Amino acid sequence: QVQLVESGGGLVQPGGSLRLSCAASGSIFSIGTMGWYRQAPGKQRELVATITSGGSTSYADSVKGRLTISRDNAKRTVYLQMNSLKPEDTAVYYCNVEARRLITTPWNNYWGQGTQVTVSS
Repeated sequence: QVQLVESGGGLVQPGGSLRLSCAASGSIFSIGTMGWYRQAPGKQRELVATITSGGSTSYADSVKGRLTISRDNAKRTVYLQMNSLKPEDTAVYYCNVEARRLITTPWNNYWGQGTQVTVSS
């Protein structure tokens, strides 16, 4: 089984910063694309950012220039550095990891439990 443990959420004032982490553990042969999604109250879950195993990144237009995704392959961890936060960034943030448990098994997507980010004065 693959487990994802997120940390780093909390309450921050507008303009502030937070850093989210998501560590993967368990029976993992290899990890592919890692990403962050978010879901605000009453809204659908949306993609925030992704990073491939080779380090290529992509971002939602709403977060470009403010949020930065990175990964540490040795630690099997993906990060989301969040700067210049706005009230509209308030949401539950979920990490998503593409992984396979054995070289012979297919790739599957795994989700973290979610961490709350609240931007408010």
